[in-house]
Amino acid sequence: MHEPERVHAVVIGGGQAGLSVGYQLAQRGVGFVILDAHERIGDAWRQRWDSLRLFSPARFDGLAGMPFPAPANAFPTKDEMADYLEAYAARFDLPVRTGVRVDGLSRRGGRYLVTAGDRSFEAEQVIVAMSSYQSGRVPAFASELVPGITQLHSKDYRNPSQLRDGAVLVVGAGNSGAEIALEVARSGHPTWVSGRDVGQIPFRIGGLAARLFLARLVFRLVFHRLLTLRTPLGRKAHLKQGERGVPLIRTKAEHLAAAGIRRAPRVVGVRDGLPLLEGGRPLPVANVIWCTGFHPGFSWIDLPIFGDDGAPRHERGVVAEEPGLYFVGLHFLYALSSAMVHGVGRDAEYVAEIVAARARAPRLAGGATPSLPAAVGA
Repeated sequence: MHEPERVHAVVIGGGQAGLSVGYQLAQRGVGFVILDAHERIGDAWRQRWDSLRLFSPARFDGLAGMPFPAPANAFPTKDEMADYLEAYAARFDLPVRTGVRVDGLSRRGGRYLVTAGDRSFEAEQVIVAMSSYQSGRVPAFASELVPGITQLHSKDYRNPSQLRDGAVLVVGAGNSGAEIALEVARSGHPTWVSGRDVGQIPFRIGGLAARLFLARLVFRLVFHRLLTLRTPLGRKAHLKQGERGVPLIRTKAEHLAAAGIRRAPRVVGVRDGLPLLEGGRPLPVANVIWCTGFHPGFSWIDLPIFGDDGAPRHERGVVAEEPGLYFVGLHFLYALSSAMVHGVGRDAEYVAEIVAARARAPRLAGGATPSLPAAVGA
């Protein structure tokens, strides 16, 4: 391994979270580097299913300093989002190192050691700017399905051509599950959706009322301001996120019904090699698409910061047990909007202000970190 490269701050992840952090650090004059495992900025979006469009209109899909270049009410494709992120990094000359897959984060004395193959970096501060969606989660009993059933996680699904002829069971009834089920059904496959009802926003996101004011109400007020860890309603929503999930935004229950998609009870196991539904009925299908969530994928972090659920302990992205370590981009880091494009910027600004304050701290009397300005994180 080469001698570690020294830099004040390392940002791990070059998606919208990492670029948002980078923009804020650059504004504050903090020296940093962004490390991203992909060969090209935006590839995390390019590698998702072919027909994916963002669930939020373009007016909510820009990062700080650069609006999204599309009509305000359009729903950008995943490739348009990828190209936007690449253009964003170029416009602000952010120091992104692509093709650098981080495989270790630990302490070396008073600094952090970030390793990536035979390369390493020493930093005073590290921002893990990755989403909670790193590795697909499927139930243990999935391995008991007969080999003749094609199984895909939503992370690996691209289009219906990957499927066998015959029926499809989509497990998971959130936004991704609903969109994939609709596409599969329209391709001619008999389709079932299994999973807890997550509810839906009570209006058509592309309709006139949404374009005039309802979309702003939901994305800016409800998701971004009301459902935060500062409010009783937000704390309640945070506790229930594992049970319920984000309500359906664009694809609604009536769209699924109109496409002939049938609702199935929860999948609880396997019988005779087939998915077993709650109530004791095995479902004869040729394909199963697991839209069942993700593991955080932080096994490479060798620091005692994780709770029993495997998630990092933090307060609004700041890890108290490891001064100088932060997270941005996690689901409900501070608000329901934290993992959404329009919400990650606020979390990035909050964390970047603390990073900058700590970078200045040695020049202050006693080395104390100055308090955050009251306006940060409002």
